[in-house]
Amino acid sequence: MIHIDIIAVGKLRDKALLSLWQNYTKQLQWPLALYEIDARKPDGIEEKILEKINPRSHLFILDERGKSLPSPDFAKKLEDITTNGISTIQFIIGGADGLSDKIRQKADFLLSFGVQTWPHMLVRIMLAEQIYRARQILAGHPYHRE
Repeated sequence: MIHIDIIAVGKLRDKALLSLWQNYTKQLQWPLALYEIDARKPDGIEEKILEKINPRSHLFILDERGKSLPSPDFAKKLEDITTNGISTIQFIIGGADGLSDKIRQKADFLLSFGVQTWPHMLVRIMLAEQIYRARQILAGHPYHRE
């Protein structure tokens, strides 16, 4: 079974976004842990992120310079990762100032949600939805329509 970790800078406080987050994560059926890094104390953010990285996980970093994947391809990528014996998948979402090159270099895959700039709190919701969608695609559920 896949275990998902999301390491994100900032704390999700907006009630509307929190409600959307909970909607997707409670339906997911895969274990998911959210690690929020306090953005109010900018000193040490990089180190706190690096401490959370599991060297045995497959590490996705959300980055505008990354590769965009259609939802079925994203689902297939998650499936391929677990088929290769990796059970923990981690995602890192930076804050308003993005992520350092030191962190980006740790990535197994740089993932982009397009060339637009998205608020980092909204990206959490978008990622949760895409993980949920991937789960539905892999289960053969009709949630995803082509």
